Amino acid sequence: MKLKSGKASCSALALVMLSLTGAHAESGKIIHDAEHYVLEAQHGERWAAEDASLQEKLDALEAKFGTKPNIIHIMWDDTAVGEVGIPEIQAVRGFETPNMNQMADEGINFMRMYTEPACTPTRAAFQTGRYAVRSGMHTVSFPVEYSGMDAEEVTIAEVLSNVGYKTAFYGKWHLGDTEFSYAHNQGYDEAFFTPYNQVPSMWIPQAEAGNIITGMYPDLYAEDKYEMDKSWQPLGQVWTLEGTKGGETFEWGPPPNIENYWDIEIESQRRALAFIDKSVDEKKPFFIAYHPIATAFFPDPRNPQKVSANKNILQEALVKMDVFVGELFDYLEDKGIAENTLVVVMADNGPFIHYGPRGMVETLYTGGKGDFTEGGVRVPAIAKWKGVIEPDQIVGDILHVSDLFTTFARLGGAMDQIPTDRVIDGVDQTSLFMNGDGFSRRDYVMIYQGPNLAAGVKGRFKRDWKNATPGLSKNEFYDLYTDPREKNGEMIEMFHVKSMFNRQRARHEMWMQEYPNRPDATPGPALTGISNERPETRKLYTSPVETDKLPFTPQQLGNYPLPFAGSDM
Repeated sequence: MKLKSGKASCSALALVMLSLTGAHAESGKIIHDAEHYVLEAQHGERWAAEDASLQEKLDALEAKFGTKPNIIHIMWDDTAVGEVGIPEIQAVRGFETPNMNQMADEGINFMRMYTEPACTPTRAAFQTGRYAVRSGMHTVSFPVEYSGMDAEEVTIAEVLSNVGYKTAFYGKWHLGDTEFSYAHNQGYDEAFFTPYNQVPSMWIPQAEAGNIITGMYPDLYAEDKYEMDKSWQPLGQVWTLEGTKGGETFEWGPPPNIENYWDIEIESQRRALAFIDKSVDEKKPFFIAYHPIATAFFPDPRNPQKVSANKNILQEALVKMDVFVGELFDYLEDKGIAENTLVVVMADNGPFIHYGPRGMVETLYTGGKGDFTEGGVRVPAIAKWKGVIEPDQIVGDILHVSDLFTTFARLGGAMDQIPTDRVIDGVDQTSLFMNGDGFSRRDYVMIYQGPNLAAGVKGRFKRDWKNATPGLSKNEFYDLYTDPREKNGEMIEMFHVKSMFNRQRARHEMWMQEYPNRPDATPGPALTGISNERPETRKLYTSPVETDKLPFTPQQLGNYPLPFAGSDM
């Protein structure tokens, strides 16, 4: 059935949603989450008119510059809304990011950019345009993971590559350690990436000697005569891999040299600028995802000097990244491509306030990394596109990290490359980027913690599904305008939104039955296919004992769902 644009009554909308199941799929159309069609039925005619006007502008830009626009996406870790882009807050936090603050002055400062609650899920949502629960990448990957993003997932790199873009990834990948999940096997022409988060930066002899970790280097302390299983603890590790599409995979800067870990950032930035050079020389549009590893959990002995008065790990990283952002914009100007390049900078989730390092604090909203509250899933996000995005904009519309997938595809002329056999949660937000405040095509977000639906947002309203009591509504409803920190849940005052949230969830879960999720990340041997493999690495994917002496096989375990995986947030 074809959804007609224009106004619709509540009963008509209900009929629309009932008839979607099993009958949506008009051939060649992107399948969105069910809630999108409720909006499209009401606003479709206006959106179509906006799209026609936007396409004229994009065509004019392509005629002027000779290529589709370049796109650079920078995403780092664990930062609260307000930590960048708002110098008034930085003034009382002991650090400054003048270049990103200038970006906000010269572009858009998004105040309602939603992500997933943690690193891996957000990065999966960005790459695929899908809530992480759909791809099975709903849980944070920790080394050694023995799983990764499935080969059948379609990334933004694949979408843009298919229409002639040069694509590159540098920095924190964090989407698995299986060979099929490597960045250059997921569509990127060139990749220099860390399979994991920053935790392995502590897996060094200095940390064992300092009693920060235990068991990674048992040769540094006396023998434990009660230790029976010498295979239980993985003693090998990989920090950084590199490769090209269809080419070999190599390890770069092998551990345990802590200086090599700190040099990941320097190398990522060097390669990003070099990739711009190559793309400009070839007169090709480029897409760069630079996701800074930013820092390590063990200090760089070469550079003990702090660069901020705050001096904590996040703020030190932000100040250093900000320097590169300034260099990047100067580089784009020198290359003459600043007016044909969209740059988006953002965080992947809220601050690491639960058992995290010092300096990770709530700023405007309650909660942080791992939480479904606004502080966990609202992040700073700034976009600049000289001559296209009007300067000095503060945008209060809702957008979700998955929207960047579809928006970048639209800007690159690659909408017909988006798969149409699965739900794509990302909606095209080109109108929001180019027309500004009030032009979002999203007023809803579904917030998952691992595989579990924890909360739903609809405009100014929010429902806490995680703590709802079956059979009785508690104080699980929030008005985010009057209670942005979610301190005083309401019941009596907000009974009128209960049934609306029930229908929202019913539509969402009905659509999941029609288009099922992957239950988990796809299992496989870890860190295979490395051409310069070290003996320590080989031990990570080979059995430590003779398998014919076991009543089960490693393959059986690899295909068995890991218990409590959803708790590894």
